[in-house]
Amino acid sequence: MSERVVTRFAPSPTGYLHIGGARTALFNWLYAKANGGKMLLRIEDTDRKRSSADAIDAILDGLRWLGLEWDGEPFYQHARAERHGEVVKKLLDKSLAYKCYAKPDELEKMRESAHAEGRSAVYDGMWRDRDPSDAPAGVDPVIRFKAPNEGETVIDDQVQGTVTVANKDLDDLIISRSDGSPTYNLAVVVDDHDMGVTHAIRGADHLTNASRQAQIYNALEWQVPIFAHVPLIHGPDGAKLSKRHGALGVEAYRALGYLPAALRNYLARLGWSHGDDEIFTTAQMIEWFDLPGIGRSPSRFDFDKLSNLNAQYIKNSGDEELAGLTRALIPELDKTQLPPNVDDEVCWQKLALAMPGLKERAKTLVDILDNGRFVFVSRPLEMDEKAGKLLDDEALRTLGALLESLETLDDWKIDTIEQAVRGFAEMANLKLGKVAQPLRAVLTGGTTSPGIFDVLLALGKDEAIARIRDQAI
Repeated sequence: MSERVVTRFAPSPTGYLHIGGARTALFNWLYAKANGGKMLLRIEDTDRKRSSADAIDAILDGLRWLGLEWDGEPFYQHARAERHGEVVKKLLDKSLAYKCYAKPDELEKMRESAHAEGRSAVYDGMWRDRDPSDAPAGVDPVIRFKAPNEGETVIDDQVQGTVTVANKDLDDLIISRSDGSPTYNLAVVVDDHDMGVTHAIRGADHLTNASRQAQIYNALEWQVPIFAHVPLIHGPDGAKLSKRHGALGVEAYRALGYLPAALRNYLARLGWSHGDDEIFTTAQMIEWFDLPGIGRSPSRFDFDKLSNLNAQYIKNSGDEELAGLTRALIPELDKTQLPPNVDDEVCWQKLALAMPGLKERAKTLVDILDNGRFVFVSRPLEMDEKAGKLLDDEALRTLGALLESLETLDDWKIDTIEQAVRGFAEMANLKLGKVAQPLRAVLTGGTTSPGIFDVLLALGKDEAIARIRDQAI
């Protein structure tokens, strides 16, 4: 590719970074990386009333958490108002735009008439060629772009294919409001041009804007970027994505315990494919990503598929890494979700030791924290109802007898622990479950946990024996 690729992600800071926006950012990032280019970030904050610093922070934090670092400093659209005004003036000076003094009641009559006649309710150009001397006093005009009213505007979209619109169906859109502020389509064209954007990869909901923007580009004799309009994300039932489907902010997925690498993988696969590959590294994503691989149909968000993919990433992650990621999750969680002693360094070391068993059954980091709760609790443990039923006198006497085998162990390692417990069960003529089930109860306070040998190893010899002594006869 002769021209260096420049993509951009341009969110509006009126809320969180939602999952659709995150996928758009990912596609822009991947395409730039795949082609040795760069991805820029533009915060489209011209709506000052609805934009907020908190939303900007959430967007930046969400992108960083996903590992989607942009190039250079973010651009802030509102700071470019003077530049937008210059371009509007340029269009006026070239008679490619004009002042429109149409009043609200006139526009309403125009719409009603078009509706009654079965026509599209577009602006009829009433001020397009009117003498400026007719301008009413005391009215601040809007500025309209003088769109071509003959021929066609053609968009060669990299995802949607060739999109052709008859120019007669596109009216003279407003490019500057009566207060002098630019409208979306004008600001986007100016900013993308000035930022050197070569590829505008964005949601299919912007497809209707592409023809209008192309007309402005052509009027200014600027290069039109290559467009790629990505289909929207729907819920598993095919309906528009809502909160019940997973239309949450990226920060919510973080708090739910998903790994950024897993979410990246899932989002990449949501609407883009590379053969039958389901799981791929970031390096593979960058190597394989291309625009023709994006489908034209809306993709369906499926929490179960995301969770299953996350489980695979958890299983393939290092124990220390997972312990660190789980610990980093603590500030994101509600206090009612937290185990005790979360500030105890020793407890986190124990969690890392228990990780081989924990990650085998976990779909999220929250699962790891829940199933590893036993390393955080203090003695004496409270038994849940099921655990209490396991601990009859016979079981407690069995645990008392087991103590000697464990106390004499000099090397507290997984293989020696397993050998001692199995050896005791065999010597006592008991099935392993008759020993392991009550042992799990006194060590964890419950009936589910990682493998019993992993639990013993994680707790350490002194703590494990102390918990057994608290209950054994």
